[in-house]
Amino acid sequence: MIKIGVLGCGRIGRMHAANISAHPRTTLTGVFDVNRDAATDVAKHLGVPALDSADAMLASGVDAVLIATATDTHVPYIEQAIAAGKAVLCEKPIDLDLQRVNRCAANLRGTDLPIMIGFVRRFDAGHSAVRHAIENNTIGDLHQVIVTSRDPGMAPDAYIEASGGIFRDMTIHDFDMARFMLGEEPVEVFATGSRLVDPVLMERTGDFDTVTVVMKTSSGKQAIINNSRQAVYGYDQRVEAFGSKGMAVSENRHVHGARIYGGGFTGKAEPYLHFFIERYQEAFNAEIDAFVDAVEKKVPPAVSFEDGRLALVLAEAAMKSAREGRVVKVSEIG
Repeated sequence: MIKIGVLGCGRIGRMHAANISAHPRTTLTGVFDVNRDAATDVAKHLGVPALDSADAMLASGVDAVLIATATDTHVPYIEQAIAAGKAVLCEKPIDLDLQRVNRCAANLRGTDLPIMIGFVRRFDAGHSAVRHAIENNTIGDLHQVIVTSRDPGMAPDAYIEASGGIFRDMTIHDFDMARFMLGEEPVEVFATGSRLVDPVLMERTGDFDTVTVVMKTSSGKQAIINNSRQAVYGYDQRVEAFGSKGMAVSENRHVHGARIYGGGFTGKAEPYLHFFIERYQEAFNAEIDAFVDAVEKKVPPAVSFEDGRLALVLAEAAMKSAREGRVVKVSEIG
């Protein structure tokens, strides 16, 4: 059993702590949050200690830490954990500042401890099946990847204001998914953004709520990403891979698979699973499995620190493209 402590007891940290507590290959040893009440609540619910600091967590005999704190604390906590000899699973993004991420990468160079980044969508069974169809040549030579990701509703204003912008906060998952499917690095990015859902908030923050990104690799493979902060019909998560021999699609998921037919309607289905915790529940558990494999079996993490860094590079390229109205070469980004 791998002993894991959780840093951060907000919405996603609380979920991770519960998953680790219930997982057959892990033991939750404790939690920490600067918000003492949040940590105490999670600790009481799961029957573990609420520790006073990250230092106390790292000194408590853990094998690893899961970092689900505020984004601007990820880098120092990663470096602190590695210095203490602990493996790390860190939520995305690594940081909002690419140069800070680059400095962290340099500081960590040479470590043999696992550092895994939480791009959980790679572990979704449907998305993984699309990837396998590409790898197995089921759909022939890959031509296009299309990623649709639309949230069920706008996040609170305070969250949007601190998020770093849609490309770094939301689309970054889709940049990782595109890389995961393409099997090649994009070399150019064109992005366009609009303020259609909440124009006042978007103007105030200099952000967009509706974006489309087109990327191309050196061999000509294309990835198209479309995002919206608000889809009135629910959490919209689809991935399509199109190739010379066919197509593979990972569809949205409903509460159940039944379709109801009646006199006034045809094929009525239940709503989509609500937001990321419900939609990717099994994937979060598979992510923990992959992390335990990296710690126990000394295999490379399924999603590396460099994967996290490269997703942020694409986010920076997309931001530059949207603001300047032109195609941006990825090589322009540091």
